[in-house]
Amino acid sequence: MKSPSGSPRILIVEDEPSIADTIQFPLESDGCVTECCTTGSEALSRLAERNYDLIVLDVGLPDMSGFEVCRRIRTRSGVPIVFLTARGEEIDQVVGLEIGGDDYVSKPFRPRELSARIRAILRRGQLPDHPASSEASSTCSTVEHTFAIDNERKVIRYFGQPLILSRYEFRLLEVLVAAPGRVYSRAQLMAAAWEEPEASMERTVDAHIKSLRAKLRLIQPDLDAIQTHRGFGYSLSEHL
Repeated sequence: MKSPSGSPRILIVEDEPSIADTIQFPLESDGCVTECCTTGSEALSRLAERNYDLIVLDVGLPDMSGFEVCRRIRTRSGVPIVFLTARGEEIDQVVGLEIGGDDYVSKPFRPRELSARIRAILRRGQLPDHPASSEASSTCSTVEHTFAIDNERKVIRYFGQPLILSRYEFRLLEVLVAAPGRVYSRAQLMAAAWEEPEASMERTVDAHIKSLRAKLRLIQPDLDAIQTHRGFGYSLSEHL
């Protein structure tokens, strides 16, 4: 939900006041409305009371890991999440993406770079449906009564159950559902789901596919809806 002024509302979850101020200043200079909190539990409480357009989430919080906060958020919301951490290892980046993060910035960071990344994510949320997904662009389309895509509400249902998806998970699944059986390479999926595919790693696709599979199996444990074609890429099963 936008602020009363119509500006994007951003929640900053960071326990170091100086870093929170560094994040807050350029965002507010860009016209965003920001709120700050210092613990994961406080962030979850605020999210239960109101909606935000984006969350900047530190991984090293005093009460719980930012990854755990993200996991809990993803059970009920697809709000974009940008991880912020002192760690720079690729494995941490992959973990963050697997559990539903939209971006990952390591400390020390340049405030204007972080602000630019946040603006890019917010712009993506205002874009019309991606052209590569036009085959599934109706208000509500179905594939063999298994998936139903509501593009106006940005909701995908699987066997009637709504999936809680991040922005990229939604777009990846939308592309796969549009053409069951078609094998997409990682590069093709990145080009279809990301506005700036050159800025991401191909392993990012693997992380999001892994997360999608886990969410689908929560509803149908015995079905493998997304197929892996080693050396080629991924497809949606034609036998669901």
